[in-house]
Amino acid sequence: MTEKILLVGSGGREDAIARAIKRSGATLLSVIGHENPSIKSLSSKYLLGNELDYKKIEEFALENSVDMVFVGPDPVLDTPLVNNLMKHGIPVASPTMEAARIETSKMFMRELMKRYNIPGNIEFRECFSENDVNDAFASMMHDVAVKPIGLTGGKGVRVMGEQLHSLEEAKSYAIEVLKRDGVVLIEEKVVGEEFSLQAFVDGKNVSFMPIVQDYKRAYEGDSGPNTGGMGSISDSNFTLPFLSRNARDEAAHIMIDIVRSMNSENTPFKGVMYGQFMDSPKGVKVIEINARFADPEGINVLSLLKSDFVEILHQIYEGNLQGEKIFEKKATVLKYLVPVGYGTNPKPGEILIDDKMFDSGVEIFYASVSGDMRRLKQSSSRSLAILAKGDSIPEASEMVDASLKYVKGDYYVRKDIGKAEYLQAKIRKSRELIGHERFT
Repeated sequence: MTEKILLVGSGGREDAIARAIKRSGATLLSVIGHENPSIKSLSSKYLLGNELDYKKIEEFALENSVDMVFVGPDPVLDTPLVNNLMKHGIPVASPTMEAARIETSKMFMRELMKRYNIPGNIEFRECFSENDVNDAFASMMHDVAVKPIGLTGGKGVRVMGEQLHSLEEAKSYAIEVLKRDGVVLIEEKVVGEEFSLQAFVDGKNVSFMPIVQDYKRAYEGDSGPNTGGMGSISDSNFTLPFLSRNARDEAAHIMIDIVRSMNSENTPFKGVMYGQFMDSPKGVKVIEINARFADPEGINVLSLLKSDFVEILHQIYEGNLQGEKIFEKKATVLKYLVPVGYGTNPKPGEILIDDKMFDSGVEIFYASVSGDMRRLKQSSSRSLAILAKGDSIPEASEMVDASLKYVKGDYYVRKDIGKAEYLQAKIRKSRELIGHERFT
């Protein structure tokens, strides 16, 4: 009898997780917030409803005697779901509510790094009043990032010189967040190339995945509003050509230190952890630490994973993660198709996929859409992730673009992601900012 694995979540990332579960030969059950056609087709049984309704999910898991649960989206980790499932004796390969604070509370993350003197931390101030905000701006002699302490879906952070165009605008936004949340985090702005390093974690042991870079800005040339992520790239050597030679090792050591620190405080982290880092002139700095697969970066790494995913879930839960996992040595480029106007005023429409698309050498991951696998209705969020593998990033980028002739409808896609000229510009900029000696 095959194992029954319950997956919570219904986006593009969860579609990739669902496929990894199926590749392992397990039976998939799912809890979905909307009728994702791909996840539905992969599931032997599914519950359609609010993904934050943890009591209903518990009932569904118990009724169906599932063997393992995995949680995709971050807001679900901020509920008692994982804790309650484990009280019922159901194995879960995702962090408890307490361990998930590494993502759900940016203050918890910064304070933990400060307490254990973990490298990569940056100057920060927690502000509980307007006086605190004024003091922070007076004492921090550089541009800042203003952050709500909780989950923002990648859209709540605003940075001076990007979304914030003056000191007064930054102060005004900080006070707006303070009045809404009762607290606001003000951090020094760090510059450089941002990257994501994801890892499987069993409480003590850490197994790393290939580095991925996400593109959050809506429009080409990294302009426009922040989004949940317009696309992402990875390279065949598991780092990226515009990162300094030690960036991956520095980021890995930071994550290992965080895992050890959490374990020493009796809050072991079990699940997938991903760090968002900045390769800066002062070394690798932590932007944030997250408690699940990234979206879209998780799709890139899962498409490359050769090891048995369900076996990894058991190793995470049991605390015996063994060795580095096997990933295909290919470059990947992912580009999200989104509704026209996404990021400001999305206008959902329909997307039609020609049958030839399925034989064009790309993978299609279904996100915030409904319908069937070929005729889709968009929501106001990201629609389809198109991913290609190649020997190089530019080759994979061209493969994605070539496949788009088989997709009809009103949508927008950032075609510059992964292009050779864009990568070269990043390499030149990084070498100038960080110093040529750190690349050789």
